[in-house]
Amino acid sequence: MSGSVGYHAGLAAEDIVARQYQGRNLVLAATRWRGKAGEIDLIMRDGAQVIFVEVKKSATFARAATRLSRKQMDRLVAAGGEFLSGEPKGQLTDVRFDLAMVDGRGHVQIMENAFDEA
Repeated sequence: MSGSVGYHAGLAAEDIVARQYQGRNLVLAATRWRGKAGEIDLIMRDGAQVIFVEVKKSATFARAATRLSRKQMDRLVAAGGEFLSGEPKGQLTDVRFDLAMVDGRGHVQIMENAFDEA
């Protein structure tokens, strides 16, 4: 996939995932939020809980799942910490890190609590 095609496919995947979460009555707080540690694809709110979502698109869910590295997880946790500095409860905010996978047909599979800070 060329850079431009991959970029636009990624944006489309993020949009599909955001709509899926919104269908569950979650609120979209930010898309492609960028901190010093890196970018978070989607940030959703479920009441007081903040959900950081990494979106991976690939031909299959299995392939998409393998595209999330430990280095990316560490970067997402660090960026999430930066985001939380602006929240009323700061680092005490209830959070979750999800992996949302989009396959080649545009179907979505969400893995809640895909990783933690451990």
